[in-house]
Amino acid sequence: MTHGDSAGPVCSLKFVTLLVVLGPELLFVGARVQLQENGYNGLLVAINPQVSEDQNLIPNIKEMITEASYYLFNATKRRVFFRNIKILIPATWKANNYSKVKQESYEKANVIVTDWYGAHGDDPYTLQYRGCGEEGKYIHFTPDFLLNDDLTAGYGSRGRVFVHEWAHLRWGVFDEYNNEKPFYINGQNQIEVTRCSSDITGIFLCEGGPCPQENCVISKIFKEGCMFIYNSTQNATASIMFMQSLSSVVEFCNASTHTQEAPNLQNQMCSLRSTWDVITDSDDFNNSFPMKGTELPPPPTFSLVQAGDKVVCLVLDVSSKMAKADRLLQLQQAAEFYLMQIVEIHTFVGIASFNSKGTIRAQLHQINNDDDRKLLVSYLPATVSAEAETSVCSGLKKGFEMVEKLNGKAFGSVMILVTSGDDEHITNCFLTVLSSGSTIHTIALGSPAVKNLEELSHLTGGLQFFVPDKSNSNSMLDAFSRISSGTGDIFQQHIQLESIGEYVKPHHQLKNTVTVDHSVGNDTTFLVTWQTSGPPEIVLFDPNGRKYNTDDFTTNLAFRTARLWIPGTAKPGLWTYTLNNTHHSPQALKVTVTSGASRSAVLPATVEAFVERDSTHFPHPVTIYAIVRKGFYPILNATVTATIESETADPVTLKLFDDGAGADVIKNDGIYSRYFFSFAINGRYSLKVRVHHCPSISTLAHSIPGSHAMYVPGYITNGNIQMNAPRKSVGRREEEQKWGFSRVSSGGSFFVLGIPADPHPDVFPPCKIIDLEAVKVEEEVTLSWTAPGEDFDQGQANSYEIRVSKSLQNIQDDFNNAILVNTSKLNPQQAGTKEIFTLSSELFTNGPEHQPDGETQKRHRIYVAIRAVDRNSLKSAVSNVAQASLLIPPNSTPVFARDYLILKGALTAMGFTGIICLTIVVTHCVLNRKKRADKKENETKLL
Repeated sequence: MTHGDSAGPVCSLKFVTLLVVLGPELLFVGARVQLQENGYNGLLVAINPQVSEDQNLIPNIKEMITEASYYLFNATKRRVFFRNIKILIPATWKANNYSKVKQESYEKANVIVTDWYGAHGDDPYTLQYRGCGEEGKYIHFTPDFLLNDDLTAGYGSRGRVFVHEWAHLRWGVFDEYNNEKPFYINGQNQIEVTRCSSDITGIFLCEGGPCPQENCVISKIFKEGCMFIYNSTQNATASIMFMQSLSSVVEFCNASTHTQEAPNLQNQMCSLRSTWDVITDSDDFNNSFPMKGTELPPPPTFSLVQAGDKVVCLVLDVSSKMAKADRLLQLQQAAEFYLMQIVEIHTFVGIASFNSKGTIRAQLHQINNDDDRKLLVSYLPATVSAEAETSVCSGLKKGFEMVEKLNGKAFGSVMILVTSGDDEHITNCFLTVLSSGSTIHTIALGSPAVKNLEELSHLTGGLQFFVPDKSNSNSMLDAFSRISSGTGDIFQQHIQLESIGEYVKPHHQLKNTVTVDHSVGNDTTFLVTWQTSGPPEIVLFDPNGRKYNTDDFTTNLAFRTARLWIPGTAKPGLWTYTLNNTHHSPQALKVTVTSGASRSAVLPATVEAFVERDSTHFPHPVTIYAIVRKGFYPILNATVTATIESETADPVTLKLFDDGAGADVIKNDGIYSRYFFSFAINGRYSLKVRVHHCPSISTLAHSIPGSHAMYVPGYITNGNIQMNAPRKSVGRREEEQKWGFSRVSSGGSFFVLGIPADPHPDVFPPCKIIDLEAVKVEEEVTLSWTAPGEDFDQGQANSYEIRVSKSLQNIQDDFNNAILVNTSKLNPQQAGTKEIFTLSSELFTNGPEHQPDGETQKRHRIYVAIRAVDRNSLKSAVSNVAQASLLIPPNSTPVFARDYLILKGALTAMGFTGIICLTIVVTHCVLNRKKRADKKENETKLL
């Protein structure tokens, strides 16, 4: 889930009034970065607990952002700057009179500082998972980048780099360079460097020395090892998204300096628009005006905050509504699971309950061993009250009271709020919640749960979950499994390997396997839950064939749970479990498996699931994401499946893809995505993602994903070539995956409104094609792209509309009037399939490519775009524009459609035939006329 995106049901007017009277400090607590009076408030920089303490790190972060503030202010023409920043110090660092955290945590940070975990490389980068103009997830810096001054030679000053990355994060613009395509042929048949603006000067290098640009091309292929070195002194002022390291660069590329032909991500993702055009269309610029005068803004202010004791309070609904649909049983099972397996050691945990009033069930108790965990479990509610009324505020009040006894304030604490009842007075405590400094995670049980419940999560930066009233749903256990300390220390967290629930008939079995891979295995626990009295018959085999029975499990008959903890490190491989329903009626049986990292030197694979926004209105789809990686390395070729549950409809299963098409922005970045629009009812939906990776040699991505600041290999200074130190590589790594791996994670919940009650016409068009490519191979131009669907990225489109033009501007601005290609024989395939369509060079030239000696050929650019059409004639947006270079013979005129060629040939032939016929007729008439004239003349002579 993203925090602060359009959020949940609309709050009451009373709540809006409360927000108006809040001071800035409260207004930005738990929320994303806000722009107020030209200054950004609430920027959070977090240092990972694994980073070693260094006294120079914090001053360098401050210096970087202070420089960035002034650079950004001038680059945006006096529009925005950084006002206040919080730096989150790890709890592993020594205390130094830092302020206590409120809702801040590593997982909510806008900027993270962390190592590559053993990999080399210091590229600053921004993780962008959405399209043009959309915010990214975070900016990443390594400690070495912030501490090693030698790196500024290649990247430029840290403040300039920060602005480059901030534009990625905040405004959703993309890089204007392309390391994979550093050169291209422009519309004037010249070799160009992929850059913005084209006014940035330099020289070509071939084999270590200067060379003409023509030497960089061999048989129409760019020569390997050829590079372009830029002059250190420039006159060009743009662009920051290309090379922020140049001292002259102080602007973003605008419409007049932007290079639309350059094959970079900015052009591909933003439909050839300049970065400045995208930035000025943002909410930041629509809701603010440039500052008047000539004075600079004040320097940023910094607050250093550090987490103290980890404090969690369970706030649990015990009203009579909890007696319905096994709600109390599900709560008991999930809460026991959380206390026994998930919550980290040394955490202080308390329990409160509520109906119309709140009650403290267990004061804060620190977890130091299993006995402490069992003691807390004994305080979980065993029954519900007879009272139906619920008061969420009363329950939270008791939670705050409990926490304040420990530290005087609730700063940095976590509330896990579970409720199934309605509460029209929930907004009464919003102000208290905001000022508490506590993060609230909400779990709504069943559809009647409080309509404004999720606002508590949005306001405090918490997670939100929904548990439908379905006995075979594991959503409650998944929710508690997802709630971690938020420190960012993966080695201290439990990872969910399995989560499954099924209705099992009497004397039938639930049988399956779960993979324990070599990166996990510590503190591995198998949890079995059931619905009716008496446990099922449990049989579990480890990879070596060792057998565990029901008697080996620790059973809680009251909560209907059985738990098996594997001592030491669980053996890697396939574990097989069988649950036999010995009861006389069908019942829901569930299995949940968790484990921890096997050792600190091996990063475990993780999955983070979330939706683009927490609510949507029909017919707008929800975009589902799952980030699958080891550390920061994307894991490719995984099978990623999302399950979406509503209150009444059957669960919907959706496969997610990392193919750079449809909802997925960038291919092979480890972020698997898909549109979801199969809405059954208005209300809440729950999301769970399952990841499976087959045993194989797992090739991690070639590089760390994201938008990187350019590392410049060298410069031309006073006519001399001065090369920088070679850039550190974070490239491709391979490691054996003997057993593969499996992961499960909750993606929280989202809300859907506006679904029509009656059947509605088709309103979902095919999605935009964003990966169209054109390549000239010998005598043909081959187009390739990923097939969209009938509806967004699902199903099968009906047809394609391909158009070509000699003018980039024409096809971009006036697609409908570009020349249409005959695609009658091109039948769209299933969504996600790679499409290939070949255009013969006859479509573009009217003569052979090779000419006699002495005759030269001209190079010509063609531009291609495409859109898909569904059965109801709904059309996708026009794709990105692809381009190809053609060699055209002299004195030839390019034409762009086979049908046009045939028609022209036919018309020419008809013309020639007509002329011949006309000549014959005229000749015949002339001869007849002359014959008659001669005959008449002869007759006259005779007379």
